[in-house]
Amino acid sequence: MSRLTAIFVAVCSILISASVGAILYMMFGLSGAESAVVGVAVLTALGLYTAMTSRGRDRSDVSMQIADLSRGTGDLARQVAELGRRVVAVESKIDGAVDKALAATEPLASEIGELGVLVTRLAESVAAHDTAASRQIQATMFVAPSSGTSSSAPPSEASAYGAPAVQQAPPAKPAVSPPSEARSDSILELGEPVPPPFKGMERKAILEMLARAIEANRVDLYLQPIVTLPQRKVRYYEAMSRLKTDDGEVVPASAFLEYAESSGLMPKLDNLLLFRCVQVLRRLLLKNRDIGLFCNISAPTLTSQLYPQLLEFLEANKALGPSLVFEFTQAAYRAMGPMEQESMAALAERGFRFSMDNLTDLRFEPRDLSERGFRFIKAPGALLLNQATAATSNIHPADMSDLLGRFGIDLIADKIEGETMVVDLLDYDVRFGQGFLFSPPRPVRAEALQGITERNDVVARDAPIADEPRRDPPADGRPAGTGQRTGGIAALARGVVVRNG
Repeated sequence: MSRLTAIFVAVCSILISASVGAILYMMFGLSGAESAVVGVAVLTALGLYTAMTSRGRDRSDVSMQIADLSRGTGDLARQVAELGRRVVAVESKIDGAVDKALAATEPLASEIGELGVLVTRLAESVAAHDTAASRQIQATMFVAPSSGTSSSAPPSEASAYGAPAVQQAPPAKPAVSPPSEARSDSILELGEPVPPPFKGMERKAILEMLARAIEANRVDLYLQPIVTLPQRKVRYYEAMSRLKTDDGEVVPASAFLEYAESSGLMPKLDNLLLFRCVQVLRRLLLKNRDIGLFCNISAPTLTSQLYPQLLEFLEANKALGPSLVFEFTQAAYRAMGPMEQESMAALAERGFRFSMDNLTDLRFEPRDLSERGFRFIKAPGALLLNQATAATSNIHPADMSDLLGRFGIDLIADKIEGETMVVDLLDYDVRFGQGFLFSPPRPVRAEALQGITERNDVVARDAPIADEPRRDPPADGRPAGTGQRTGGIAALARGVVVRNG
């Protein structure tokens, strides 16, 4: 706008000076040069006047701006002073509030300290209660260790079952040494050397002795705890079978398993073990609803003549499905055919879960196992920590626990016998452990299995046994292989001979 005004003033000045020169030339008779000089002089005078008036006006505007700036500076100074005053007031209020808060929290802090002491005492009381409960379970469920059993422990291990205290491997026994016993934790373990009770015996004699032991119900049930890591709280038990010879010597499963499988005795042995596992599991659930029991089962049982009765028995006890886990070896699972897979699917439909143990490598598909009902993978701790395993496996052992967890499968490290192994497994995020470090397998008391013999719930015997003489039918005229039908287990004993142990 100011530029347009200046241009307008300049144009007007030129017109005025040109008009003055023209008037002097035309009316007063001045020459053209004189008229031009006069016009230039008039133009110069007008320019000087315009410049002087503009400068005065600019000076007035600058003075007004300076005055406005001075007033703004003063307002800003007043506002800064007010802000400083308010900050001081807020600081004083904050100091007062902090003092009040400290005064109010001091009694609360003392009360929290007292509450911490009470919580500590409560934790000690709960720990003492758990210890007493564990001792009660041991007293009611397990036989006291003795020198006549292969899984007896030294006095330091005779405390509460599954106690977190460090335990030593049991000393050598005549039947089997502790390392061999540690390798024979699973009922389906193969390839163990023949123990002393079978030395010098022919195969037929061994088979006859096994048949007599099963018929006479001389198969004891042992339990070994599976604990949480690092808390070492008992979460599950694994059931293991031990056979008593005619002389009363205890033989681990690793010694007679090969003979039992080759002679067709495994279905009978698995049925007897399953009956006892159900009985013991019911006892355990009365004391702890979160407990679980692993029951080993062989692949031949899934296709045997006894499987329909076994399935009927499990149908009647499917309420125990969340707590009863059937365990298969890795080799048995890989060798399963369509019939075995179908039998496993029938068990899974009834709510029972599966576990895989005796792993020789880590090459498996977690998604496939999860879809088939597997919820546990039990791998030896030495296999997980072996550097060669990582080079030959599909997945590094350190990542296995997380991978299995994505498919709802828990990883259990078994055969743990040293604290160093526990520390290394914790780095692999392993949440469950089993082994002689925590507790050896311990026999279940006869009182806990008393309900089985009272109902004549023993192993069925209608399947043929290799190298076993045929038995004559009963004298009462009933078909061979029939027995007394009593209680909820009678359906499973249908078509079998029953004999109390």
